Amino acid sequence: MKSTKPTKPAKPTKAQVKKFVLYCLIILVGNALAAAGAAFFIEPNKLVMGGTTGVGIFVRNMLEKTGTASEDLTKWIVNITVYTANIILFAIGAFLLGKRFAASTLAGTLLYPSFMSLYKLINKGEPIVNDTILAVIIGALIFGLGVAMVVRVGASTGGTDIPPLIFHKFFGLPVSVTMWFLDASIVLLQLFATSVEHVLYGIVICLISSLVIEKLSPIGLKKTQVKIVSKKYRAIREMILGELNRGVTVLFGQTGYLKEKCHVLLTIVSNRELVKLKNKVQEIDPEAFMTISVVSEVRGRGFSSEGIRLPKELEGKDEEETEQEVPATEAPAAPPNE
Repeated sequence: MKSTKPTKPAKPTKAQVKKFVLYCLIILVGNALAAAGAAFFIEPNKLVMGGTTGVGIFVRNMLEKTGTASEDLTKWIVNITVYTANIILFAIGAFLLGKRFAASTLAGTLLYPSFMSLYKLINKGEPIVNDTILAVIIGALIFGLGVAMVVRVGASTGGTDIPPLIFHKFFGLPVSVTMWFLDASIVLLQLFATSVEHVLYGIVICLISSLVIEKLSPIGLKKTQVKIVSKKYRAIREMILGELNRGVTVLFGQTGYLKEKCHVLLTIVSNRELVKLKNKVQEIDPEAFMTISVVSEVRGRGFSSEGIRLPKELEGKDEEETEQEVPATEAPAAPPNE
């Protein structure tokens, strides 16, 4: 009989440990920056924003307006509200969206309000700058940068990120649209507790932070896709594989006017490699036709996983020679890591 002893889980490799440590560090720094933008610039200057922080600011402004709470409670009510709202939304999200969601959101749910509380102890609720415009711009930029870092690694800061995900799962509503609607509603709700001027500043904060998140969160994922049509495709192919150390796929096409057979080379390079590729192609074939486009993300060998090299016995051979020798799934020579 075969042994029924349970197999021990594989020990994580150094690369896996390094990747996990970097993942945790990015989440930590991202939440710290997002909280710094809110705690040092936005909240102390009586500005408003979206998210659970915006809900906390609304509660504080209402208490100050009605005078129904002590000064100590009013001082800490934003942090208390953020903690409470984050934990409630996290519990709902964990129940409706599953354990995997809970694991990736737990850190942000606790770290963000914890950093806000720490910063309040440091600066005692006093603004770093008294210029409102400067506070709006710097606060929104730092907050957006922090959230972008967290989003970049596939995690979440929790809070009002959760309801849009729930609506998307059960009703198919776009996450970005729901998130915008929710944040806009929280900002407009402030009209009951503060001036129109501060609400308008809040809209500017939401716009700036959203723009920063949109532009920075894909950094490192975007690459350049190049398609090359040339009669000297063999030489260009060898240059891409040998000199650029990048993968290349040979596509077969037909010219539109003369209906002649042609070869189209498809490759993905980083932005810094693009100029070198263009110059090399022009040297080989000044009449080569090239199209260049930015792709939002590239995954696979050489980019999101380890690259492999073409076997030596196949190096330098044309596609006609290797058509039967190379499996279809391995036809594009894979580049090494950048």
